[in-house]
Amino acid sequence: MLTLDFSAQDVAATRFACSRLLEVVTSVQVLKDPGAKAVHLPWVRRTRERLAAAGVRYDLLSQLVPMPAWHLPGFLIPMPSATAPDLETELALLASTTPAAVRTGLAPLAEPLPPLVAALRADPGAGIARLVAEVRAYWAVAVAPYWPRIERLAEGEILYRARRMAAAGPAALFEGLHHKVSWRDGRLTLAQRRYDIEERLDAGRGLVLVPCAFIWPGMVWQSGNAGQPGLVYPPRGVATLWETTGPAVPEGLARVIGRTRARLLAELAAPASTTELAARTGLSPANVSHHLTALRGAGLTARHRTGRTVLYARTEASELLLDGR
Repeated sequence: MLTLDFSAQDVAATRFACSRLLEVVTSVQVLKDPGAKAVHLPWVRRTRERLAAAGVRYDLLSQLVPMPAWHLPGFLIPMPSATAPDLETELALLASTTPAAVRTGLAPLAEPLPPLVAALRADPGAGIARLVAEVRAYWAVAVAPYWPRIERLAEGEILYRARRMAAAGPAALFEGLHHKVSWRDGRLTLAQRRYDIEERLDAGRGLVLVPCAFIWPGMVWQSGNAGQPGLVYPPRGVATLWETTGPAVPEGLARVIGRTRARLLAELAAPASTTELAARTGLSPANVSHHLTALRGAGLTARHRTGRTVLYARTEASELLLDGR
């Protein structure tokens, strides 16, 4: 068990970020052990075929990502310094990894190292260049086609957590984050270590919270880099990520507010845009917008702008209605 003591400065410095590189790394784990991450099986079936058809090789990346994942090299999963860096920004950071950082990151791995990992340790410059090329090719085929829906899921999670914190403070921010995470009296506890360890976050650096779809059902604590430490965890709604059929619509609610509006509320398990809801439901964007406006007027949805996109989210009132209470 790892217990982290937060100062007031740490709480103030805590922020959210998304990472394309982290999705790449954790998606490789899914391909290597899909049975442990069954939610992603529809993606696994499609992606294995796409990778084979494109002739994409990612042998070094695969050898660096073991299953079970008891250790991931720190240089492979740096915490994002920006809120949502693009892939090339993250690859530039990976490409700048020093030989010392490579060897430090590989040190905890058991000997003998897999052949390509041993070659990376022996010649970090050539190995990192190969790794960057593999990640770029893998991303284009395996993750990029699905990135918009993954990004929307992460953005929805961030909006949800921000609303919780605004309403009830830091304790609400961490509530329900992950079944192994708990917050009490300014201390964050991660029940993922075999031994009890207590740490204090250094110099008020705070924490980076990174919602990551492919990490489900686990989480990753990263504290080895020079930047902020980070907690990578699955966002709410991961189970709906690959669904092709809509969620169940409560019949009682449909009789009261209409099936279309009840369906839209059911679809908002994670915040979504008008365009996304139109694609899922088969309604026109104008029709979706009309119903969302009515739901918003009744206090059942809230509207948030993220960059150029407007996302709709369920309110606490609609959550209670969908729960049948």
